[in-house]
Amino acid sequence: MRFWRTLVGKLWVTIICLVACVLMLLGLFLLPYIDTNFTNPGAIKKLFVIVCIIGFSLTTFFALFLITKITQPMQQLIRATDSVRKGKFDTRLSLKTSDEIGQLASTFNHMAEELENTIRSLNHEKEHLSSILRSMNDAVITLDGDGYVILTNPPGDELLHLWGDLQEEELEEVNINSVHSSLTKAPTPLLSMYTRVLDEEEDQSMNVHVKKGVWSVHMAPLTSDGEVRGAVAVLRDVTEEVRLEKMRRDFVANVSHEIRTPLSMMQGYSEALLDGMATSPEEREELVQVIHDESLRMGRLVRDLLDLARMEAGHTDMVMRPMDFRELAERVYRKFLVRAKENEINFKLELDAGTLTLQEANEDRLEQVLTNLLDNALRHTHEGGQITIAAKLKEGKRGPEMHVYIQDDGVGIPPDDLPYVFDRFYKADKARVRGENGGTGLGLSIVKNIVDSHQGSIQAESEIGKGTVFHIILPVEKQK
Repeated sequence: MRFWRTLVGKLWVTIICLVACVLMLLGLFLLPYIDTNFTNPGAIKKLFVIVCIIGFSLTTFFALFLITKITQPMQQLIRATDSVRKGKFDTRLSLKTSDEIGQLASTFNHMAEELENTIRSLNHEKEHLSSILRSMNDAVITLDGDGYVILTNPPGDELLHLWGDLQEEELEEVNINSVHSSLTKAPTPLLSMYTRVLDEEEDQSMNVHVKKGVWSVHMAPLTSDGEVRGAVAVLRDVTEEVRLEKMRRDFVANVSHEIRTPLSMMQGYSEALLDGMATSPEEREELVQVIHDESLRMGRLVRDLLDLARMEAGHTDMVMRPMDFRELAERVYRKFLVRAKENEINFKLELDAGTLTLQEANEDRLEQVLTNLLDNALRHTHEGGQITIAAKLKEGKRGPEMHVYIQDDGVGIPPDDLPYVFDRFYKADKARVRGENGGTGLGLSIVKNIVDSHQGSIQAESEIGKGTVFHIILPVEKQK
């Protein structure tokens, strides 16, 4: 770029022109006037006045010129910079000069464009990160170097709300004007892991037990310039997985125990037969009968296990069709009536008048439900007791519902054990003693699975020494 196109060149040319104008004015007009009128004081005063007026006029003219070329562009640049400071990154300058101010305006426009692109890219990345965090089912909690929450996703917000009352009652006082005045302190269950992450500067993983729930937590440090400045924790609710794993271990242990008992008895009695310990036909018949009973018991256990496994896996086909529950209840009542009379138990059937029809049900499976419940009631009701089958229609939230009750006045169930009556191998509870025709402990689990497959519900109410009531609710109409 040529020198006179620069700002300094323009100032230099302006000064040269000003000096040249003064010299020309002196040479052409003032010097002859001075020579002829120098002796006249009034003429000298007039000369100075004229020179002052001319100089003031020239100064004003060139000042306006400088304002137009320098001051106004600088003011535009200041306003544009302030707009960018306020977040208006689309601000641009329209100066089209070839001097340094023009270069500054061009550089400013380029800088603003790059800044706008950078901010747009950061916003896109932030939106992508926010979308990823929102779509995660796991809770994400980010902590700064002082242990305050700076970023969470929706599951993380729910978790902080859930754990809100676990915060320590006496936290360090925070200055209202501090940067942490609007932030939340890290949840108490995460503080120990957060401290280890900061101290060891490496990832930490563990299970945290909070409010009867289990959370799998993985926490990693956040580093910047080689320094740990916080941590990010990913939390997953594994309560159900832990519960299922415990159930699996208990199931294996219970199955092993239940199968080992009849196997041991069968082995022992068969060895007694082989060793000739039975000296009479009556003793041999007794040993064979025990072996036969234990084999039947083990067969029932295996059959119930297979049925329960198929139902829980959804591999049991149940053909649903309309059925008359009254007919089913009367048939089951007649089947157990003889056994109730033998045990001297008062057996009653109470059904509402009118139709008791289910639009979609499996008759065989519902018969299995009633059979299992009545079998339990007969085994745990003493002589002279009473067992009642009752059914009635009521209006529920999903439309008409059938309420079925199996009630006995037997030994009852302890309140602490009542929530677990539908768990596998519940027969091991103290309130339920095995009779001579003891079950496998899987009957109530099978009952619950069948009722659930009919989109119904079942619950138990009991009191020690006063009996038990199993309450079944089945939808009458077909459910979507």
